[in-house]
Amino acid sequence: MEINAQYIAEFLDGEIVGDPQVKVKAVARIESAKPGTIAFLGNMKYESYLYSTKASIVIVNRSFTPASEVGGTLVKVDDAYQAIASVLDLFASMKSSVRKGRSLFSHISWRSKVGKGCYIGKGVVVEKGAKIGNKCQVYPQVFIGEDVEIGENTIIYPGVRIYNSCKIGSNCIIHSNAVIGADGFGFAPMPDGTYKKIAQTGNVVIEDNCEIGANTAIDRASIGSTIIRKGVKLDNLIQVAHNCEIGENTVIAAQTGVSGSVKIGSNCMFGGQVGIAGHISIAPKTSIGAQAGIISSIKEEGKSLLGSPAIDAKDYLKAYSIFRKLHKR
Repeated sequence: MEINAQYIAEFLDGEIVGDPQVKVKAVARIESAKPGTIAFLGNMKYESYLYSTKASIVIVNRSFTPASEVGGTLVKVDDAYQAIASVLDLFASMKSSVRKGRSLFSHISWRSKVGKGCYIGKGVVVEKGAKIGNKCQVYPQVFIGEDVEIGENTIIYPGVRIYNSCKIGSNCIIHSNAVIGADGFGFAPMPDGTYKKIAQTGNVVIEDNCEIGANTAIDRASIGSTIIRKGVKLDNLIQVAHNCEIGENTVIAAQTGVSGSVKIGSNCMFGGQVGIAGHISIAPKTSIGAQAGIISSIKEEGKSLLGSPAIDAKDYLKAYSIFRKLHKR
């Protein structure tokens, strides 16, 4: 399906510089775009590509003025980054088709409840007592355990495992091979040097509008719930241990490990491979750089941290500027 610049400008509340009737059918990177695609310029270090790109439409910030002639049509908006995210959603919605129906090769307990308009793929297992809300998409080879509750319009991709008694909200996306509700890592040391497993009797609660990346594991609580608050976005290959709580609208990048009983505030941003020690709390709006190690609680809201053990980002950069020159002394 093709859409023209006029439609995109109206959709984004932007203004057109060029041909309003030029059409596009896909989104592309500005440096490799072809005719019939739309790209964006949000970072000025890529400005040089604007003058050579083959993209038919380029989204730019409203305040931007080209230094020379541009071949394609410009759509000027308040924030190019936010605009391209909206355009990607637009194209995705045009391509996606909502599936319905239950595969004959699925196993759904007669003591479970599946809402209206759902899709249940091949090899899906839904155990007794489970409840799946209306218009959910459950792709092949998903396991949904006893007494699991899933809200409306949630998408669960192939190979996801949701253990007994866990709760998933509405409008969530859980990507392939995520494991929700496996036992927390709890073992009591014994006098003879062995370890006795501590029963993990709680569950996992994922609230509305969350996205869980592929191969991410969220462990059930030993007592109570491991809680992922609404709007949280977890990347691929993340470990969230038992009894953690992650605050609203927090985003965490791949390969981060969160130890047990950690409480993370709302609107935090963690880079990749961050390690967080157990039984600490992190204040809202904290930003943590990639590969940082957090070993104690962060009490001040809005701090930026780097390093392992992590310190204030400005202090880290000052210290690093000295460290990198030590071999020359």
